[in-house]
Amino acid sequence: MPGAKITALGCYAPPGVLTNHDLEKMVETSNEWILERTGILERHIAAPEIATSDLAVEAAREALAQRGIAGTDLDAVIVCTVTPDMLFPSTACLVQDRLGAKGAWGFDLVAACSGFIYGLTTGAHLIMSGTHKKVLVIGADTMSRIIDYTDRGTCVLFGDGAGAMLLEPAEDGEGFIGFLNEIDGSGGDYLKMPAGGSRMPATCESVAGRMHYVKQDGAQVFKYAVRKMYESCRALLDLHGLSPKDVSLLIPHQANRRIITAAAERLGLSCEQIIINIDRYGNTTAATIPLATRDAIDQGRLKKGDLVLFAAVGAGFTVGTNLWRWEY
Repeated sequence: MPGAKITALGCYAPPGVLTNHDLEKMVETSNEWILERTGILERHIAAPEIATSDLAVEAAREALAQRGIAGTDLDAVIVCTVTPDMLFPSTACLVQDRLGAKGAWGFDLVAACSGFIYGLTTGAHLIMSGTHKKVLVIGADTMSRIIDYTDRGTCVLFGDGAGAMLLEPAEDGEGFIGFLNEIDGSGGDYLKMPAGGSRMPATCESVAGRMHYVKQDGAQVFKYAVRKMYESCRALLDLHGLSPKDVSLLIPHQANRRIITAAAERLGLSCEQIIINIDRYGNTTAATIPLATRDAIDQGRLKKGDLVLFAAVGAGFTVGTNLWRWEY
């Protein structure tokens, strides 16, 4: 059976920017308060007429152009998102149509902040099965649509964005090495959007109660994220007979600078072994991993042959960890 490797990367962040100073005028907060607790300076916000599929298509087109292929060359499209354009049809259907990917199938994957890593895991196994030659994995979210801008505990954290990676067959020793993903539903109440599903359909009361926005117990999420990001990274490296010193770069989900640095310290990673770009994007949920990967490449910190570790913890709780040999 073939291996799987990443052969192209495309990213997109909408041009609108919401700074900490803008938020100071909207809610009781300050630039210093936000920066100290999160590491965020600004986040990109989509215009009202822009939906998740629009962001996804922009990122996808960049990845296809980088590889020099067309949508018709794709076998599958996986869209990782918690902010679909609508409940159905899937955002993957909308993206597939606009890309002209007539021979492709696909689906939406919901794993919150771990979504892109789950998508990479799934896409890699489609390639490794021998049944797929080109799988496009997209992480895209317009989190600004489900954020309550009267809640300073959540509104300072999130932004909008998208990223896409193309997966193709690889030779032995290239690309995908392994994964360690898990879920822990006992933490579901700590980070969720209560209304909008079959449990609590939209009503005048649910809207008035602001139940269609993200609700978070920040302290619980923080503790779980630090612990599980460390544990999952350590366990995946151990599984493959590796140690943190073998890792060229950890590309973590960008939820909070303090989560990233705490997990990295427990792993014994140096500053040169981690990438942090949360200051410019905030938490874009499924898009943080590809956006951070793009920045790492642009900064010359991720090169062909590097051992790269992707890690995320998200609502659910979900935990995702992937180990790859970077191939372009």
